[in-house]
Amino acid sequence: MKRNAIFERCEYNMLEWIEQALGDGWKLTTAGGLTGEAFFAKKDNKQLFLKRNSSPFLAVLSAEGIVPKLVWTRRMENGDVITAQEWLEGRELKPSDMKDERVASLLHKIHHSTELLDMLMRIGIIPLTSDDIFQTIKQQISQLDLLKENVDVQIALKHLETLLPKTRGQKLVVCHNDLNHNNLLMSKNGSLYLIDWDNATIADPASDFGLILKWYIPRDEWRNWLKNYGIEKDDHILERMYWYLIHDSLHYLIWHLKRKEPAKVMERLRGLKELNDQVEEMF
Repeated sequence: MKRNAIFERCEYNMLEWIEQALGDGWKLTTAGGLTGEAFFAKKDNKQLFLKRNSSPFLAVLSAEGIVPKLVWTRRMENGDVITAQEWLEGRELKPSDMKDERVASLLHKIHHSTELLDMLMRIGIIPLTSDDIFQTIKQQISQLDLLKENVDVQIALKHLETLLPKTRGQKLVVCHNDLNHNNLLMSKNGSLYLIDWDNATIADPASDFGLILKWYIPRDEWRNWLKNYGIEKDDHILERMYWYLIHDSLHYLIWHLKRKEPAKVMERLRGLKELNDQVEEMF
């Protein structure tokens, strides 16, 4: 049997099992993508979002009101776990919405939740110190021999080394690690949710809000956004933020190189040069 036929058969069996688990009257459709792991279920005026093998972290996120409510969890005969979440009417945030104080408030709530931190630790997520991150990226750069090929990579690595002491000794918290406007949902009643937690880590919160500031907030509004988040004192916040932005840029540069995507590589190099210039200007 061909691979595609096997995949289609597995997907059909899953749909069949879920339909049986839901009971009569539910209409089930795939939620898109190639993995066949997410589905929509609808019955009368009720809607659910179903996903296969979600992280156990989902239950705590639901209890904290950070994702739409978890309705039930059921185990399939093959050992897979299906979760059902409430489907809310609403919309994804637009880039301009990221200035909303509710975004900063939600992120502050996530970063200061002991319940979320405890759960991530229980499921085996290891906290990432800046020293560990630095050693990993330095090794990856060395393996690809990038220092000989590009001056901006040399400068970026030097900035990481220079700013590294400013990043030490920070309280490490739950970080989403993929903060873009498409992952923030606003319900019709004004409730804000952050979805897609597959890349969650335990790290310096600056690695999270730095991405928001860089991509969505004009530089002259950074201080106000940070104040809404809850930071009154500086505590080397800009140095820490730029440290993680440079690391993020190097990480994706390597990722695109390995995938042989030259256009994306050039885009990342331009972004890296911009970050290098900003660091030299500010520090």
